[in-house]
Amino acid sequence: MKPKSKYEKIQQIIAALKQPGYRYLQVTDAIFKQRIGEFEHMTMIPKFLRDELIHELGNQVSSVTPLIEKSSNQVSKILFGIAGGERIEAVRLSYKRGWESYCISSQCGCGFGCSFCATGTIGLKRNLTTDEITDQLLHFHLNGHTLDSVSFMGMGEALANPHLFDALAMLTDPQLFGLGHRRITVSTIGLLPGIHRLMKDFPQVNLTFSLHSPFDKQRSGLMPINDRFPLQEVMDALDNHIRHTGRKVYIAYILLRGINDSTEHAEAVAELLRGRGAWEHLYHVNLIPYNSTDETAQSYSQSDRNSVNKFVQILKSRGVNVTVRTQFGSDINAACGQLYGSN
Repeated sequence: MKPKSKYEKIQQIIAALKQPGYRYLQVTDAIFKQRIGEFEHMTMIPKFLRDELIHELGNQVSSVTPLIEKSSNQVSKILFGIAGGERIEAVRLSYKRGWESYCISSQCGCGFGCSFCATGTIGLKRNLTTDEITDQLLHFHLNGHTLDSVSFMGMGEALANPHLFDALAMLTDPQLFGLGHRRITVSTIGLLPGIHRLMKDFPQVNLTFSLHSPFDKQRSGLMPINDRFPLQEVMDALDNHIRHTGRKVYIAYILLRGINDSTEHAEAVAELLRGRGAWEHLYHVNLIPYNSTDETAQSYSQSDRNSVNKFVQILKSRGVNVTVRTQFGSDINAACGQLYGSN
C-alpha cells in the first residue's frame, strides 16, 4: 500500500532497515519536540539511518519551501513553493492575548469560481498532498511558533481534496502535531459528500459554511456550486451535523456593498436559520468585510458601517448569534478571499 505521508514512509524505512520501533519516536520527537528540520541534524539516530532517510526523502523534513514572507500588524503571510513549480500561501495570525492561529491552503488554486474570490480566478491547478497541507503548519512550528489553532480557509476548497482527511488524522495524531480536534476548523462552500464524511470521521472538528446569500438564484450567480448542491440541501446536512455532533456550525457571510447587505438579505438569513429545530441556537453567523484584490471583479466593494450595523441588529433581534469578524492582513492581501499565490 502506498504511504499516505512522509511519516508512514519513515516508518517503512525504519522497518526495512530492521531498526527497533522506538527509532520512529526518536525521529518524531526530533521534529515536533526539538524542532529539528533536517534529517542530517538528528544525531540521536544512527548515521546509516539518517543517510537512508536523506536518500529517500531529501534532507529537508518539510516538502514546502518558503519563498517570500510579508508581515503587517499581527499578520504574516508566506508564499511557499511546492513540487511542479507551483505556489501556495498560508497565513499566521497573532492575537493580542498570545494566541497563534493559522490559515492554510488545501489546493493550489480553486476550481469553483466564486466571483468575489481571488483564488477562484486561478482555476484548480491541483490538490495538495497530505504532506503539503500539513507542512505549511510544520514550517511555522519548526520556526518556533506555537500551533494554537488552524483553519482550512486558505487557497482551495478543503472538502474537494480527498487528502484533507489524512491531513486531519496527522494534525490530531498525538505523536505528530497533537492538535485538539476542536482547535481545527474546516471551511466549505457546501460540498455535501465532504460534510457527511467530516461528520462521520471528525465530528469534533469545527465546520464553517460559506453562505454569502440566502437567495438561491443570487447565490448561484455568486457561487456556481449552488446549482450542484442547493442551499436547502446543504442546510439539511448542517442540521444533521449539529444533531449528530452537538457542535456549533459557523455561517460565513462576506458583506458586498449593494449586493447582499440589504435589510431584505438580513431578514432572509434570519429566516433561513430560525425555526430549524431545538438545535438552531448552535448556528453562529460570522460577518466578514469584503476584501478587494486586483484579480476580482471591480463591481464589488466593502459594505459601509451603517449597513453592517443594521445587518447585525436585524440578526440579533431575530435571536441569531452573530459576530463581525475582525479583519487582519488586507493590506498584504492576506485576508479572506485574497490569497492568490503570487509575489
